[in-house]
Amino acid sequence: MTVTTYRDPWGIPHLRAADARGLARAQGRVTAHDRAWQLEVERHRAQGTSASFLGSAAAAWDVFARRARLADTARRCFEALERQDPETADWVRAYVRGVNEGLAAGAARAPEFAHTGLTPGTWEPWHPLGVWLATHILFAGFPAKLWREQAIRHLGEEAVPLFATDGPGTAGSNGWLLAGSRTTTGHALLAGDPHRFIEAPGVYQQIRLACPEFDVVGLAVPGVPGIAHFAHTGTVAWSITNAMADYQDLYRERLRRTGTEVTALDPDGTWRRTDRHTETVEVADGPPIGVEVLETARGPVISAPGPAASAHGTDGTPDADADADTDGETEALALRYPPRVSGDLGFGALLPLLRARSVADVDRAFDAWTEPVNVVHAADTAGGVLHRVAGRVPVRSRTNRLRLAPAWTDGHAWQGWHEMPYGEITDGVAVMANQRGPATPLGVEFAPPHRADRIRALLDERRTWSAADLPAIHTDTHLASAAPLLDHLAALDGLTAGAAGLRDLLLAWDRRMDADSTGAAAYAALRTAVVRRLAAHPAFAALAEPPAVPEVLLPWLALTPRIAFALEHLLRAEELFGIDRPAVVRAAVEDVAVSGPAGTWGDTHRLAPWRALPDGPYDGPALSGDHDCVLCTSAVPGLTDLAARGPAARYVWDLADRDNSRWVVPFGADGVPGTPHHTDQLALWLKGDLAPVGTDWDRLHLVEETHD
Repeated sequence: MTVTTYRDPWGIPHLRAADARGLARAQGRVTAHDRAWQLEVERHRAQGTSASFLGSAAAAWDVFARRARLADTARRCFEALERQDPETADWVRAYVRGVNEGLAAGAARAPEFAHTGLTPGTWEPWHPLGVWLATHILFAGFPAKLWREQAIRHLGEEAVPLFATDGPGTAGSNGWLLAGSRTTTGHALLAGDPHRFIEAPGVYQQIRLACPEFDVVGLAVPGVPGIAHFAHTGTVAWSITNAMADYQDLYRERLRRTGTEVTALDPDGTWRRTDRHTETVEVADGPPIGVEVLETARGPVISAPGPAASAHGTDGTPDADADADTDGETEALALRYPPRVSGDLGFGALLPLLRARSVADVDRAFDAWTEPVNVVHAADTAGGVLHRVAGRVPVRSRTNRLRLAPAWTDGHAWQGWHEMPYGEITDGVAVMANQRGPATPLGVEFAPPHRADRIRALLDERRTWSAADLPAIHTDTHLASAAPLLDHLAALDGLTAGAAGLRDLLLAWDRRMDADSTGAAAYAALRTAVVRRLAAHPAFAALAEPPAVPEVLLPWLALTPRIAFALEHLLRAEELFGIDRPAVVRAAVEDVAVSGPAGTWGDTHRLAPWRALPDGPYDGPALSGDHDCVLCTSAVPGLTDLAARGPAARYVWDLADRDNSRWVVPFGADGVPGTPHHTDQLALWLKGDLAPVGTDWDRLHLVEETHD
């Protein structure tokens, strides 16, 4: 079998093979060549072994991965795939074979291996499923239930909608579909950008996969075969955003220990034996960590057992009047998530997606999707369009969805799976930006509507669009969520001269978060001051110290980010726990006036990507945008203006001509520092430009031809 590897001017691999299995093997091999370090980091994270070479900074994740049983779940899912879909299982094996063939040479290119002393390991067939699971386990934001539990306990249920907004640990995206009636060619356009933590190397791999069955370009996840999220087959294209569905539950468990045996209280009053064993997390710069791994009938226990409440009411909350014998009991949290229950990670969708020729094919393929739960857009050259939700969401009680469910009471079991809803395409346009939409019945918290509303408003400014027009939408910086703070500011009088000057500057500001804007910088400084003053208010004191939970869940429980991302709700609420908000804004604007000019937004709003092996501070470039802008470059107001999240890729899929499509990633195709294609797309990404998607084999550079 002959496999041919080409590269385009950006170093993006274009692969051609005789069949799908040979192509998967080639994809694994080229990914190992380009991203060996990234692959090994992700494999170790899935196994809970990354601290063995990354050190103590990675230990908290490894402990969580072990307790959540990510590796065991991935193994189970691959075993089920072998039984139920042997063709896909063989295809995954071929990818893994390619990874193993390419790892040694890829590692020799990557300096991180020598720096850490890490030796490339051997991939097993379940590892791509483990990479997928570890990458997405926190996407549904189940730790938000811990926050709501705390907010309800200390402030009451009325606090839940006040803080209901896209949290600091979740991921989002923009996406829009224009049917042929709204384009200059009469054929559909898809465009958008997934918002994730920006990583170096990037979380998406631009790639082309071609064999007699299919010829697909798109954005793959390194370590996973095929192209799941964003792709163009020539006759049909698809894209996704996070649906913000709620499909994972946290259960409060009551546990008893007798020697080495641990039992958990079931709803029928039975103390049932848990699965229990111990594991060891090796830490490169510290002592090993012993981890007790427990699993109840609900799921893996992700927190170490702690003291139980003295008694419990029927809803599971502490109740001093309840008559319950809790001698010798401890409490813990168990995580229930769909792949652990069903043994299915949705890999059965991947080959059908590559083979899709129409919207109907894409629709059928996504019926097999599991997680994360996504909103899907698709369009084909025959004029078909699709707007639907894909994934698996359990049917269960409102308590499960909103907060911690008491495992020992009835009414909290899963009762099957929801049907996935479809969305409407209105006047030839569909917009998805994590807002309430077709997935509304499946979720609790959604992103504010600002990005979606702004995209729709921009698209409605003209009747028809071309592919070349759409990058201007990607980079729009209007910040609609600034309105509540500016309204409070406008109502103030009696300010000092400096504060009055700052107020006048901000009221004249165009509300665009451009990197060179002094108004944007002044607004950000005022917002930070308001957030910090609210976070320090006695009304929220009980929420300032999070409960004892696994370290990886703490970002969802931190008070300052919660206030920052809910600021417009907190400022607009009719009443806020007795807080005098005009006084808070007054004090904040006086603070900022005293501190002096803030410079420009780009002075402090800079890119700060996650790197598995930091080699010192990263002097990132200045960025435009903000959390609620279409150009969503997220900082954490009140803590930092540095942006760790943003567009992990941008794309425009043109159904009139695939070669007129375009794309970009934050850095480049090659994960090895210092190579020509390591950061050659960064300048495009910063400007909002896109690279062309060129698929003419004669215009590509032939790199290698192998005969297996």
